[in-house]
Amino acid sequence: MPVARANNVLRLPGRRAGRGVCRASQVTDRMMPAAAPAVGECAVRAGADEATPLLPSLVGMRDAAREIALAVAKAAVEVGVAPEATEAELRAAVSATQWTPR
Repeated sequence: MPVARANNVLRLPGRRAGRGVCRASQVTDRMMPAAAPAVGECAVRAGADEATPLLPSLVGMRDAAREIALAVAKAAVEVGVAPEATEAELRAAVSATQWTPR
């Protein structure tokens, strides 16, 4: 995937899902950049033989979207624009709303 497409393919869906599951009343400056470390962490997990890719693989896109959504939701709770929730509750909410193709 070209790096220029990373925002549309990885970060935007995860950010939208994160905002929705935590019921954030607004989007803050802290919520949007919360997605970047999650993308990086997923890329590191996708790396093999000490070669770390810049982006997660397409095969791991569902996992990456879930982690990005969780990071955004956690940031919303931390800044007080979403109701209090634990990481486990947010993770469960993200998983419950994630579309599963059949």
